[in-house]
Amino acid sequence: MTDRLSMQDPREQYPKPPFPSQPQPVPGLARKMEPVPDHGETSYKGSGKLAGRKALITGADSGIGRAAAIAYAREGADVAISYLPSEAADAAEVIKLIEAEGRTAVDLPGDVTDEAWCRTLVDQAIAGLGGLDILVINAGHQQSREDISKVTSKDFDETMKTNLYALHWIAQAAVPHLSAGASVITTASVQAYEPSASLLDYATTKAGIVAYTKALAKQLIEKGIRANVVAPGPFWTALQSSGGQPDEAVQQFGAQSAFGRPGQPVEIAPVYVLLASQEGSYISGEVYGVTGGAGIA
Repeated sequence: MTDRLSMQDPREQYPKPPFPSQPQPVPGLARKMEPVPDHGETSYKGSGKLAGRKALITGADSGIGRAAAIAYAREGADVAISYLPSEAADAAEVIKLIEAEGRTAVDLPGDVTDEAWCRTLVDQAIAGLGGLDILVINAGHQQSREDISKVTSKDFDETMKTNLYALHWIAQAAVPHLSAGASVITTASVQAYEPSASLLDYATTKAGIVAYTKALAKQLIEKGIRANVVAPGPFWTALQSSGGQPDEAVQQFGAQSAFGRPGQPVEIAPVYVLLASQEGSYISGEVYGVTGGAGIA
């Protein structure tokens, strides 16, 4: 297998569509995807950029959160991961990968739509890690609905609670425990800027994440804490195959990007490392787009 960092044509570096039909029930498992996403399990190499740091990452069982967790452990951080109990099979692999680096892993299954759990998971992460320096609020809910009439109040409520309410509850619980030099990172989407017709509620929450984080950054920098947003484009994650896109769209996922393919989670992990590390010391209130050439505006 070619080294991920060797010089090569990025358009050909990872699989391109068409992909097989692969619908899954919500929330989906990475292990059931074809091809299986590259989260950096064997391809991410660390260099000590987060040595001794303590990180909490939500939605870390698969996708972008998993890639960030692997990268953080390889960079020397201890990591607490939050995920739904139904995602335990994927999460167990992440725990093993963190521990294989000699780092502490804290296992936090639960539902972030529950306010009490959001506050408890912060407390448990801090207890298990012995502190908190990096907070990555990444867990997300996405369900494609072809028409406004199909977006039920239950749908809207679940998307809002997972993507926005949990962000507020977790940040509110964590901020008092963060000290100067700490970093908060949220995950928005290109959908905040170029929303798809079938993602009304999801796109709305992603625009809200951008605004919330920019406002939070203005508060936190007064304490020496940075806050930033990462806005991915089409990334190959279980979020898509478990209803985030119609199955026919999953089969062609990423084909419309300038690269002709979706991004792999490992390809965005270095941005989460930069924003968490002291190398990003002058970066706050920013939105980092990783969109496969689409840009954000």
